[in-house]
Parts: sequence; structure tokens; C-alpha cells
Amino acid sequence: MSSELDTVFAALADPTRRSILTMLLEDDMAVTDVAEPFEMSLAAISKHLTILSRAGLIAQEKRGRVKWCKLQPDAMRAASVWMQGFGQFEPVHLDAFERFLESELDASPATPDISEI
Repeated sequence: MSSELDTVFAALADPTRRSILTMLLEDDMAVTDVAEPFEMSLAAISKHLTILSRAGLIAQEKRGRVKWCKLQPDAMRAASVWMQGFGQFEPVHLDAFERFLESELDASPATPDISEI
């Protein structure tokens, strides 16, 4: 379980990946649509998506010629339970997590820096 938590927290540590998760809160998205708002290559976005997939935070599936990404919110359950164990954190609900991600995005620069990959 510790290894799974490490993977989830490592994936969430990057602001680009948190931005991607926020985008996927709205709906499933094609990889090209995920990449559109970022000033980085499609290959760089693909690396971020691979990390999110390995952490179980998103699922990717091919529909025709297009690869789609879908949020997997249950993957954060173990992280939420772990944080609750400290007693000082309230249970993490997906609505609260969405608000947190939105506030993080509002506080971050408008364009991700490629050096953050």
C-alpha cells in the first residue's frame, strides 16, 4: 500500500498533472484536447498522462483513432484514508478536492513551465 500511496502523491505533486486532473473533472477528453492549453509538446503531455495512468488516477482508452482520458477518482481513496489518520485533516471529498485543485490552478501561473516536467 505504501508504494501505491507514493505513486499517487508523486503524480499529484506536479502542477501540470493537477491541472490535467482538474480538466478531467468536467468530462472525458481526447489526449489532443488535454494538450491544447499547455505550451509543451504532445510527447511531454503523454508522459504526464502515463504517470497519471500508472498512479491509477486516470484511465486511457482508444476510441477509433483517438485516445481518450477519463478521471478515476477512486484512486485517491487510499490517500484520503491515509490523511484522515492524522486526525487534523477532514475527510477528503471529491467536491472539496475539486475546489482545492481549482484554487491551486488560480494561484499557479497561467502557462505551465516546461522545466517542471
